[in-house]
Amino acid sequence: MFLYNLTLQRATGITHAAHGNFSGTKQQEIIVSRGKVLELLRPDPNTGKVHTLLTSEVFGVIRSLMPFRLTGGSKDYIILGSDSGRIVILEYVASKNIFEKIQQETYGKSGCRRIVPGQQLAIDPRGRAVMVGAVEKQKLVYILNRDAQARLTISSPLEAHKANTLGYYMVGVDVGFENPTFACLEVDYEEADSDPTGESASKLQQMLTYYELDLGLNHVVRKYSEPLEEHANMLISVPGGSEGPSGVLICSENYITYKNFGDQPDIRCPIPRRRNDLDDPERGMIFVCNATHKTKSMFFFLTQTEQGDVFKITLETDEDMVTEVRLKYFDTVPVASSMCVLKTGFLFIASEFGNHYLYQIAHLGDDDDEPEFSSAMPLEEGDTFFFAPRPLKNLVMVDEMDSLSPIMHCQIADLANEDTPQLFAMCGRGPRSTLRVLRHGLEVSEMAVSELPGNPNAVWTVKRNIEDEFDAYIIVSFVNATLVLSIGETVEEVTDSGFLGTTPTLSCSQLGDDALVQIYPDGIRHIRSDKRVNEWKTPGKKTIVRCAVNQRQVVIALSGGELVYFEMDPTGQLNEYTERKELSSDVVCMGLGRVPSGEQRCRFLAVGLNDNTVRIISLDPTDCLSPLSMQALPASPESLCIVEMGGAVEGQEEAHINHGLFLNIGLQNGVLLRAVLDNVTGDLSDTRTRYLGSRPVKLFRISMQGSDSVLAMSSRSWLSYTYQNRFHLTPLSYDTLEYASGFASEQCPEGIVAISTNTLRILALEKLGAIFNQVSIPLQYTPRKFVIHAETGNVIVIESDHNAYTEDTKQQRKQQMAEEMVEAAGEEEQQLAAEMAAAFLQENLPEDVFGAPKAGNGMWASQIQIMNPINGKTLCKLPLEQNEAAFSVSIVRFANHGDEAFVLVGTVKDLVLSPRSCSCGYILCFRFTNNYEGLELLHRTPVDDVPAAIAAFQGRVLIGVGRHLRIYDLGKKKMLRKCENKFLPNFVTAIHVNGNRIMVSDIQDSFHFVRYKRHENQLIVFADDTCPRWLTCSCMLDYNTMAGADKFGNICVVRLPSNATDDVDEDPTGNKALWDRGSLNGASQKADSIANFHVGEMITSLQKATLIPGGSESLVYTTLSGSLGMLVPFSSHEDHDFFQHLEMHMRSEVQSLCGRDHLAYRSYYFPVRNVIDGDLCEMFTSMDVSRQKQISEELDRTPAEVSKKLEDTRTRFAF
Repeated sequence: MFLYNLTLQRATGITHAAHGNFSGTKQQEIIVSRGKVLELLRPDPNTGKVHTLLTSEVFGVIRSLMPFRLTGGSKDYIILGSDSGRIVILEYVASKNIFEKIQQETYGKSGCRRIVPGQQLAIDPRGRAVMVGAVEKQKLVYILNRDAQARLTISSPLEAHKANTLGYYMVGVDVGFENPTFACLEVDYEEADSDPTGESASKLQQMLTYYELDLGLNHVVRKYSEPLEEHANMLISVPGGSEGPSGVLICSENYITYKNFGDQPDIRCPIPRRRNDLDDPERGMIFVCNATHKTKSMFFFLTQTEQGDVFKITLETDEDMVTEVRLKYFDTVPVASSMCVLKTGFLFIASEFGNHYLYQIAHLGDDDDEPEFSSAMPLEEGDTFFFAPRPLKNLVMVDEMDSLSPIMHCQIADLANEDTPQLFAMCGRGPRSTLRVLRHGLEVSEMAVSELPGNPNAVWTVKRNIEDEFDAYIIVSFVNATLVLSIGETVEEVTDSGFLGTTPTLSCSQLGDDALVQIYPDGIRHIRSDKRVNEWKTPGKKTIVRCAVNQRQVVIALSGGELVYFEMDPTGQLNEYTERKELSSDVVCMGLGRVPSGEQRCRFLAVGLNDNTVRIISLDPTDCLSPLSMQALPASPESLCIVEMGGAVEGQEEAHINHGLFLNIGLQNGVLLRAVLDNVTGDLSDTRTRYLGSRPVKLFRISMQGSDSVLAMSSRSWLSYTYQNRFHLTPLSYDTLEYASGFASEQCPEGIVAISTNTLRILALEKLGAIFNQVSIPLQYTPRKFVIHAETGNVIVIESDHNAYTEDTKQQRKQQMAEEMVEAAGEEEQQLAAEMAAAFLQENLPEDVFGAPKAGNGMWASQIQIMNPINGKTLCKLPLEQNEAAFSVSIVRFANHGDEAFVLVGTVKDLVLSPRSCSCGYILCFRFTNNYEGLELLHRTPVDDVPAAIAAFQGRVLIGVGRHLRIYDLGKKKMLRKCENKFLPNFVTAIHVNGNRIMVSDIQDSFHFVRYKRHENQLIVFADDTCPRWLTCSCMLDYNTMAGADKFGNICVVRLPSNATDDVDEDPTGNKALWDRGSLNGASQKADSIANFHVGEMITSLQKATLIPGGSESLVYTTLSGSLGMLVPFSSHEDHDFFQHLEMHMRSEVQSLCGRDHLAYRSYYFPVRNVIDGDLCEMFTSMDVSRQKQISEELDRTPAEVSKKLEDTRTRFAF
């Protein structure tokens, strides 16, 4: 079995984000790391939309990321700390749109290790040095400088190691141009380690240590160290030199402290808390991320607490001494893993979980009535300030970037009956959780829809002048009339445009600089800018049947197959070419390309004839209307479109493999062909095919992101475009359209105007490059699992949250706090206190914005609900009581109850996660009521551990209770235990059934293959796996084969050998298998591992499915970081051989951006086996043309054949 790994959607969660001018222009960009992917984003300063400039796989784990600018430079570099044991400095080259590795220095072993640096990075704010640190012991400092050619250089590493020291955080202190200094949070655990009583461990103090890099002596000194009062988690560097007082802000539990050298006293300020917070009052409050903004005259910090509240921190100074720290509540946004304040006035929030946001900072919050807290205000030790959270006031949200991270569970099914299956993903954590319905397609925003007086058959847009940025008219053609609409503030009908309104229109276009042309069945109407009209009438009784136009040329086909060609002369007049061309059969469709810039004409005309051929005809004056080439087609052509694609990316001088002329051919049987049209000879080559739908395919050329794309319309509409050097052919998630044209106006610079039945629609596509569009349905708690009820298409979801209150408990706590408020008030304040208590009870902050209160350890909130995933309605909601959490769900039919379906839910009471313990588990049995839209509890059966897996089995049910596997049957008062196996090692997480064979996943011991013997009523483990795998999810591929994924990001396929027998029956009593425990206490037979692959992200669901109608089956996986991928089987040895060699060449050609070896990365835990990495192979198309040729020659192919092979493999299984 050989597999090919394809990523359908890259990770969407962000682990690090930093901003700077990476392209060297004044524009602000954001570099984000998504675990193993590096991405450069650019927020548009005018619209606020975030655009992706470049996404790059690094084939390694990005552990830290910093922007870096040399002293006096204007361009930021990117410094990566990764698991490669190397420090890497990257530069973004805007002209080629790539990251280029400038420096790579090796300092240690690869892998995420305790004492190998890479986990923490700190840079000197003046751009002279960088420190890279490990979790323990090692710290290295590199000096960065320029050489004579102004290229960045890096020194040898200078060591600042200290044994037995844990590092928590490090930051570069801004000391102006003194020696670079770094501040680190450390703990020296030497004493605690050698003291067996554990006393010194409890007295352990955290130290703030300064390291100074002496540039003169070229070494690093531990300059100064002092113990801290509380444990700190973060340091913020304060601007120094001429811009501020220097020093650091230390963020610790409940306090923020300013420290600096010299006579500066420490200044402490407590972290304000929410007034009347339902959180556990004993719980400390910490800041989780920060962003600094500084200009020449002022600076401030934004810091965010773990509840999502953002505070603005400013420092008051007296000469060079800081006198007070001031905090002011700014706004509340989702908890972020990184925040960036851009110079353009935006705040970028990379959320820990869920969607990411870009906010405009509308006010700095200086002149509002929000109270300001200061370290100078007198407070008792242990007291703090209180503030009231409120909706956004200083920030305005301008863009939201969809993120699926974390995907908790996902299933693929066609519940909406759309032919193409949908993906139902359970995403998010806590009150920001969602059920997302993913459909393959681009999201379409509808700008306007207006009804028309009849059913039109075509629509075009034209400009008045070639210089105009926006279109002037929309022309709509009906069966016997033409309607002209002018585009302004509104769209209204005009009659003085010069167009003939009493006839249908075949085509119209802008001609020359400022003229228009209208082609109708009886002739051509040329409208000059001064409204003079020239007409050309058809000879005799002939009519025009087909036509093609561009800015300078008009070609028409008359009935009877005669071609007439017109070209514009320098005076702006249309001149007919002297000869006409007779064709052998009727013309079905025609296509002309745009006139290339700097040229007089498009040299090729494509004509589709009804003898199932396409001819390319020359329009060059030397051999005008002579045929150049021909291609036979499998069916009759419907429309043709010549486009130049892959070019016109700003600043891209060099030719690219995707760059060139393409002829797109839409056939009547719903297939789209794309062939390369040779610029010189007009030959057609390298044809790609793709089935689009059941109707004939119509093609339209439109402009997207400054370059040409093709809109193809069949039973669905598709857009073919290039994005980041790659072809995309993606359907639009929208109703069926019939005809379209590009549309540009002030409100919508790159839109589409289209007709559908009797409506005119103006549409915009904003999220180019996206694979899925999604519908999001909010949930209350973190979703754990869901099952689909096949008959109705509804889903039954179980949600449970640790450290949370149920609704009832929240209300009780609120009531109790309100009573305490009234009791605590004195005699005079009774009235006021009662009003405050009433207001507190009335106040209801939405939890998806302000977060849910944290209840403390061992507190659980959970619920079960039935939802219709297509319209998002909740049909039935059953909250469980406080501290009871649901962990498994299944729909089961029992043999003794006929066809009736029951829902079994496994719950647990008072679960403590580590070490795992619970007071009791339950199996809840529900029956459907109200036409499958409600649930009624039949009974609850107590069990002694967590029931984490439930599966129907031969008219009964298999339940994994802790480490026991049991068979239950349905009784009247409770579930009846029929059989049990106690020999599974740790904890059952999933059960799969096939006939009498049962596959059980263990939480840390891979798969166990179990046979149920009905006569002896025994469950016998007859085979298991040789490797311990910490399985997170699994999927049965066939009777002998299981696919599983573990929590370290590996996928494996495990198969029983052909000689394995599950009929363990050498001993007639059947007891032998119970005491014959084989080697090392395992089963006597072992499964073989036939495929291993390291994906690099924790996988949360595996499913065998087909994603496109008529496609082949593949193994689809989703990960915690929000990515989707698939493993597809090779059908022939020849294909496998080709890809194996391609992968081998790519490994030697493509250097990983972080310096990690690709083979070593994919073999992180187990050697990679029988899986080829499609992500690496697909980088072939974005390489230099010379290197592409070199690789393809070694494979005995051409570059076009290799890229076609890559594309075909992708489109056969997915998109």
